[in-house]
Amino acid sequence: MDLKQIEYILKIAEENNITRAAEKLFITQSALNQQLLKLEKELDTPLFYRSRTNWRPTEAGEVYIRNAKEMLRIRKTTYDQIRDIARTQKGTLTLGITPGRGIALFGGVYPIFHQKYPYITVEPVEQNVRTLQAMIAEGSLDVGFLTLGRQNYTKDEYILLQEEEIVLSIPACHPLSQYAAPPGEPLAVLDLKQAQYEPFVLMDRDSTMRVLINQIFERSGFTPSILFETKNHATIVSLIQSNLCCGLLPYYYIKTNPPGIASFRLPFHPTWDVVASHKKNAYVSEAARYFIELAREFWNS
Repeated sequence: MDLKQIEYILKIAEENNITRAAEKLFITQSALNQQLLKLEKELDTPLFYRSRTNWRPTEAGEVYIRNAKEMLRIRKTTYDQIRDIARTQKGTLTLGITPGRGIALFGGVYPIFHQKYPYITVEPVEQNVRTLQAMIAEGSLDVGFLTLGRQNYTKDEYILLQEEEIVLSIPACHPLSQYAAPPGEPLAVLDLKQAQYEPFVLMDRDSTMRVLINQIFERSGFTPSILFETKNHATIVSLIQSNLCCGLLPYYYIKTNPPGIASFRLPFHPTWDVVASHKKNAYVSEAARYFIELAREFWNS
């Protein structure tokens, strides 16, 4: 099989449109269509259902796409292993990061990584946790850096970098803020039920954080009044600072004592995991292992 041809077909499947695929590949639509027709003639079956707005794989196309991805994964694994043996320090490292803290991680770690591996091309992919997990499972990512509860683990490999506590944050003008510890001291403990009549802003229902939040409220014995749902922890911080609501946040977002917020630990100290994840039984290159260790140092510094 022609590897370039494989990349062409996978791009059509990814874009569900031959025109957009050609644009992404920087070739003409005619040239891309010729490659597809050539392959379909060789296989004696169509690989896509054609329409003006949506190209969907046929049953044969799904088989081709699934195995083509595996071939590319095997090719990359082979090259990574040989490059580690030869100490060439070349190649590509594809990393999955989440919005928000994932950008902070990449900005903090990449300059150090680049000093040791200047000839390795790092390709960051920014997506939510569930999308990154799907990409890890199919072998599209070398490593993903995720935050999630144990109940959200899949069958792939997870390397724990840090356990992080989830805290209650309220506006600094709220009467309960008088019980908060002074800046620089360990957080005071407050029963979440003390804020049961307050509005909350929460992460959206599709986030891994929301699964954990729902469990926290259930354990605390009440259903919150939800003012707003968001995909971004920074939005929660901003709305609390605007004196509109309370929220549950990972410690990362309040460790620098943002103004206008008072935060508390909860009595049962709920946590979630900051992890590096890769496909089960996949080869992890020396460069990938180094990036993981730098990430561990970054989160624990």
